[in-house]
Amino acid sequence: MTRWATYPSLEGRSVFITGGGSGIGAAIVEAFAAQRAKVAFCDIDERCSGELIEALGAQGHARPFFTRCDVRDIAQLRAAIAAAAEANGPITVLVNNAARDDRHAFETVTPDYWDERMAVNLKHQFFAAQAVYPMMQAAGGGSIVNFGSTSWMIGQGGMPAYTTAKSAVAGLTRSLARDFGPANIRVNCIAPGWIMTERQKTMWLTPESEAELLKRQCLKRQLQPAEMARIVLFLASDDSSAMTNQTYIADGGWV
Repeated sequence: MTRWATYPSLEGRSVFITGGGSGIGAAIVEAFAAQRAKVAFCDIDERCSGELIEALGAQGHARPFFTRCDVRDIAQLRAAIAAAAEANGPITVLVNNAARDDRHAFETVTPDYWDERMAVNLKHQFFAAQAVYPMMQAAGGGSIVNFGSTSWMIGQGGMPAYTTAKSAVAGLTRSLARDFGPANIRVNCIAPGWIMTERQKTMWLTPESEAELLKRQCLKRQLQPAEMARIVLFLASDDSSAMTNQTYIADGGWV
């Protein structure tokens, strides 16, 4: 049986995760719960979120604090963060995970659709960081982990608004790391490759696309959400205390 690292510095720490109800987000929620952190998350999907909370309770973990939130609505997002801080104490770990990689042909994109894609994949990351900054500053520091993507690095087509937003996460990360550093707040980005969540397997995985994946990756297997969660734990913990202002690629060696 494989045993993974335990990070004592995460025990009791107040953590907030966006898009935590399913996929990579759910794996992150579960990973922090196993570290005995005080976990809060938001998601638009109440059913999946409720099932996750029940499953964690059945495993003997503390039940996370959940707020239904559409991260495109910044007022909702700010309220969710405030509620989480009220429930679990000032937030010192923020994981900006929420995103949607819907495919779209460039000729169909309207100004409204473009703005909506920026809202769901980029805008909320800045405003969540802005909301937790005073808490982290008062606490003497914190860690923010933004989720980007390798899609723009490999020049993937068929979703220009998504790849644009995800490339901007790298720039946002570097800017915030510089601005937040004097408060001992670290800001890093994870750029996953193709991670096999249920959504990916249901909507995008085909025999042809899997063959392409296995051809391009150095690792000849599917990457799993839990593997991304373990990277988040490290970047959130004090073990990575000297690490900030970076984008860490986790794609099985595709890029």
